[in-house]
Amino acid sequence: MKAFLSNLLTRLRLSYGQKLFLLATIPLVLAVAAISLVVANQARQLAEREISVLETQLIEAKKRELNNYIQLARTAFFAEYGRAAPDDEAAKERVTQILAAMIYDRDGFFFVYHYDGTNLVSPRQTELIGRDWSGRTDRNGVPVVDELIRIARSGGGYHTYDWEKPSTGEAERMITYVVGLQDWQWALGTGIFIDDVLANVAAARAVTEERVARTFFWIGAITLAALLAVFGSGLIINIRERRLADAKLKALTQRVLDTQEEERGRVARELHDSISQLLVGIRYALELARRRVQAGDARAEENIGKGIEGLNGAIQEVRRISRDLRPGQLDDLGLGPAIHALTEEFTKRTGIKADLKTVVFRNRLAPDAKIALYRIAQEALTNIERHAQATEVHVDLFGHKTGATLRVADNGRGLANSPDLSPGAGGLGLRNMQERVEQLDGTLRVFSSERGTRIDATVPLSHILPPDPDRAAGPQTQPRKARA
Repeated sequence: MKAFLSNLLTRLRLSYGQKLFLLATIPLVLAVAAISLVVANQARQLAEREISVLETQLIEAKKRELNNYIQLARTAFFAEYGRAAPDDEAAKERVTQILAAMIYDRDGFFFVYHYDGTNLVSPRQTELIGRDWSGRTDRNGVPVVDELIRIARSGGGYHTYDWEKPSTGEAERMITYVVGLQDWQWALGTGIFIDDVLANVAAARAVTEERVARTFFWIGAITLAALLAVFGSGLIINIRERRLADAKLKALTQRVLDTQEEERGRVARELHDSISQLLVGIRYALELARRRVQAGDARAEENIGKGIEGLNGAIQEVRRISRDLRPGQLDDLGLGPAIHALTEEFTKRTGIKADLKTVVFRNRLAPDAKIALYRIAQEALTNIERHAQATEVHVDLFGHKTGATLRVADNGRGLANSPDLSPGAGGLGLRNMQERVEQLDGTLRVFSSERGTRIDATVPLSHILPPDPDRAAGPQTQPRKARA
């Protein structure tokens, strides 16, 4: 036994070269293992953040799309609803027919529930109509109908749950936007299935795991190469290989970021194209409905004609929003030229005379302030175009002791005769302006009468930057084109 142990220890005794190799390779192996774990963890965290941002952006885009659909539906039956009494059954019947005809895409439709839980409109799932669905939940136990009615009673909002997809018959995740028609005690809404968003997120996670596995593979390959280099050439070659490995990992990370940016651009383009196609499809559907009812009630034809006109405006609005999401003048030339281009386009599109007065800012506006003031001007001009019936608009942009002010005034009919502009009207209009100003700790004042409306949005000094030294050295000319 003693002879066996002595022979075993003799065989396990390492030479000087073997000790030197182990001394060089063991720390290398441990370091590579630690780096692999750290890189994999960081890659997963970075990918999860990017995926989360992508998912949020896609969901928000879906929500904005739902909001637009609801506004289109309101436009289609607004005249009918506005002049009807709460017990006007004939008007209710006409509105349900209008909503039942407004289907879009493969699975898009509008639904209506009475506040007592009875379904009134469901063109894709007609078996729901006329039945009380109070207390209905989805497969996860999430309340559906009761929650939609609660949201509608409170003014409107979003709700997410699982619902049967008409084209497949399978339960899929769905986001709905619902508003309340309080006079009729109706909950009007529409929804979009987000299985494509969930599929994209799952695919992105799968790609992330594949990239992490590929990273492990490359790390292992480089480690093996480094071990062979240590065995053949020593520590100097080993250090060189590790530097090459770091460079490859950085290049791989950069490629991941570039791929994600390209994907964002593609998704943005697809969203724009799909929205425009849907709106055009609805327009053609309404034109067909108009031809079918020409021999019937003349009021129905008039309402449908107004709906078509509203949809035509909505198509132009989508294109304009897509073009104006981030105007180049705002970054390149400043707030003044950007609003100048906005007023010129407004005059060209509507025929309403728009006059802009601005002066050279001694100090510069912060980026968030420029964006907010531009969006407020955009919203104000949109409201004037849709509701004010004005013939002249005056826009002033100027600085003063307490900050900077944007003033938009028109000679229209005023807010008293335009209830659609109230802050409670679907979350649009003045509420949007108010929220933007509140984010800047500024103030929004509205003055309205029968002779017109004036909106003053003031940004405090905390959002005014010091003068630009490079610009301060040169002469200031052309105040109308000055950078704000």
